[in-house]
Amino acid sequence: MSLKIYNTLTGKKEEFVPINPPDVKIYTCGVTVYDVNHVGHGRSLIVFDVIRRYLRHLGYNVKFVRNFTDVDDKIINRAKRECLPFTVIADRYIKEYFQDAENFRIEPADVEPRVTTHIPDIIDFIQKLIEKGYAYEVEGDVYFSVRKFKDYGKLSKRSVDELIAGARVEPGEKKRDPLDFALWKASKAGEPAWDSPWGKGRPGWHTECCAMIFKHLGETIDIHGGGLDLIFPHHENELAQAEALSEKPFARYWVHNGLVTVRGQKMSKSLGNYITLKEIYARYEPDILRLLVLSVHYRSPLDFSWEKMDETKKAYERLKTAIEDYDIVSKLPENPEFEEHLYDAIAKAEQNFYAAMSDDFNTPEALAALFGLVREMNILKDKAVKKGGISKKALESYKEAAETIHNIGKDMFGLFDSLQPCIEVEEIKAEKKEEKIDEELIETLLEVRNIARKQKQFEIADLIRDKLAQQGIVIEDTPVGTKWKKK
Repeated sequence: MSLKIYNTLTGKKEEFVPINPPDVKIYTCGVTVYDVNHVGHGRSLIVFDVIRRYLRHLGYNVKFVRNFTDVDDKIINRAKRECLPFTVIADRYIKEYFQDAENFRIEPADVEPRVTTHIPDIIDFIQKLIEKGYAYEVEGDVYFSVRKFKDYGKLSKRSVDELIAGARVEPGEKKRDPLDFALWKASKAGEPAWDSPWGKGRPGWHTECCAMIFKHLGETIDIHGGGLDLIFPHHENELAQAEALSEKPFARYWVHNGLVTVRGQKMSKSLGNYITLKEIYARYEPDILRLLVLSVHYRSPLDFSWEKMDETKKAYERLKTAIEDYDIVSKLPENPEFEEHLYDAIAKAEQNFYAAMSDDFNTPEALAALFGLVREMNILKDKAVKKGGISKKALESYKEAAETIHNIGKDMFGLFDSLQPCIEVEEIKAEKKEEKIDEELIETLLEVRNIARKQKQFEIADLIRDKLAQQGIVIEDTPVGTKWKKK
């Protein structure tokens, strides 16, 4: 069964053929670190975490890079408001990001580069574009000549004529054409700046990702990902720069996740309708948000509400209960005449799961396959209870079904991290065995205590006595020496 991925560049599903199998190189645009992360950021993180996990499950060696934009107008403005260096703001929210990622079990990227640690790479990238005639400098600013790149607009499906209608030159800009975009911005008073061949300044947003991709993944990658709102202008401008410089395809597949909305409006900080990941984590376990994200196809909009979170929690409990109910089923008396089993249902669920995931990562259909198996598990359990027993074959099939749901959920969806499959309650609640007393250690401590007493260091002697007493060891000083016993 071949994997098919919807490619934004071509507008259709295509068979996934890596450039250099089994290696797969993926880059996704990370966060601009000027504030806390909301559910919109969380969706993108979860989507590409699952894509990465599934590709790895299929046997690919995935190298995954996700960046941090740690210098930007929003970061600089926040730093000014708080009277802090921009680096303090960036470091604060990078730390917040890592905490959110850990809370929601987002696997770390193989490389997580910062813009500020790649300034020489960015300058070199821009200089090469100038040398090839695709960029020009004006009084310390450097711009990309959009009209010189003949395929501009091919990713977003916009023509140059269409773009001209909405293009304008902002106050203070010196570009030759309204369509051109900044690769390097001359420094302004009070803003961070780095030395360059064009004077002090800082990178433009669209150039940063290109330079980091070229450095860590090469000139052509397998998958470039990000949110739907990045297609234009960010990814369009990335593609233009990269292909102008390398004269090679920049990414074989462009993958974009849909936006998170609230009552039909995009969730965003500017509208004030956002829910932070910390708010989610305070009210629900991580699996609930992950399951909500996976219940909608990654390219479709996800309209968030607390009611949907509660509904998803109930759905999650059905999955979890089916796994945990092995304990109930395993305690039923053996009934060799109970002929039903779940092996056919397991095979069907696995087939449907892989068919869905290989059809452009269709997680809603993949989840439907798992819930279908849960339904069959519940039917078998209820029948066995009514008949007063279960056969060994049926019990083993239930166990395999529970482990199938657990393993798929954990390995590919990042669910059930703390759930142990098919462990009976007696095993979980078994009384803790009495720990073996380290007699040699006690004898050594008593020798130290006796030495302390002889040297009249009674505080040390009493401390040893008290500490042993806390561990249930009773000391008795007798004429023939010190004895001890377990209380």
